[in-house]
Amino acid sequence: MASSSANLSSALHNGSSCLPHLLSPTANMVLAIFYTALLVFSALGNSLALRLAFQKGRKINSTDVYLVHLAMSDLLFTLVLPGRIVYYALDSNWPFSEGLCRLTALIFFTNTYGSLYLMACVSVDRYLAVVRDCRGPQLRSTGRARLVCAAVWTLVLLESVPLLWAPMTKAMAGRLTCMEYVSVQPILGLPLVVLAACALSFCGPVGTILLCYVKITLKLCRTAQQNPLVGERGHHHRAYLLTLAVLMATVVCFSPYHLIVIQFMAREALRPQSCAEQRAFEVSLRVTALLMNTNCVVDPVIYFFASTRYRKWLLGILRPRASSPSSSPGEGSTGTPGITQARGSV
Repeated sequence: MASSSANLSSALHNGSSCLPHLLSPTANMVLAIFYTALLVFSALGNSLALRLAFQKGRKINSTDVYLVHLAMSDLLFTLVLPGRIVYYALDSNWPFSEGLCRLTALIFFTNTYGSLYLMACVSVDRYLAVVRDCRGPQLRSTGRARLVCAAVWTLVLLESVPLLWAPMTKAMAGRLTCMEYVSVQPILGLPLVVLAACALSFCGPVGTILLCYVKITLKLCRTAQQNPLVGERGHHHRAYLLTLAVLMATVVCFSPYHLIVIQFMAREALRPQSCAEQRAFEVSLRVTALLMNTNCVVDPVIYFFASTRYRKWLLGILRPRASSPSSSPGEGSTGTPGITQARGSV
């Protein structure tokens, strides 16, 4: 205890005006368990989605391409989860190198903003299929979708690669922290850089998603009023479920974290924040980051609502098989040829 107090005191004299918020052993263990569960469910859900997508003989449409890249982004994120599990199991003490911590941060933010951009692409794709159905087929080719995904990955990497040169670890109270606010706080002009990144990588995609789905919902409502059979066949209901799943992933998972960051950095740009405000920000940052990380298990829920075939396959696995095993991913006359139909499984 004396050594920890000495380390904290030296941190104050070395230019840090506020003591960082250190997690208790119980909180660290809870986080280690949480990330373990996240690793298991994300790996299973996204692996199932990729297995179905790459099944031999299947045709892939434009929405399939975006959802496949979304699943690959989530699986990439699961690769860094073991490091986070070890970090919290060791009481917030990073046992690896600075370079590995920076790589973890790179993959973390690549997944975060890659997911947002790809969900925006899915939204635009659904908008073209439902609202602009006349021009949709020309604009929704798989070749165009692959080019868009290549552009998304290029943009995300250009935004995230500078993290490899940013300090990500800091010795504090006998521990080596990794990806904590106290590590990046000294970066010159940090508030303005973060605000610009949030405007481009969060506000832009989320605004696009909300705009597309408002227009989709209005179109589906008009279609249901004009043709009640659409609702009876279940297409109208599935479209709303998919809309809800995407909005939950974007608004519920991503918004709390970014709103906390935006409001704190906006105030930090105007005046230095007090110790109490900084500590409150660190606590809220950890909580909202947990919520944001759950997007890797929410994304398979999107596949569930978007794909008739994925839904039937998953339900066939979870449900006891009472009769013949005739519901494999590649069989059955009721399966759809792709992860989504152009109109029916919006």
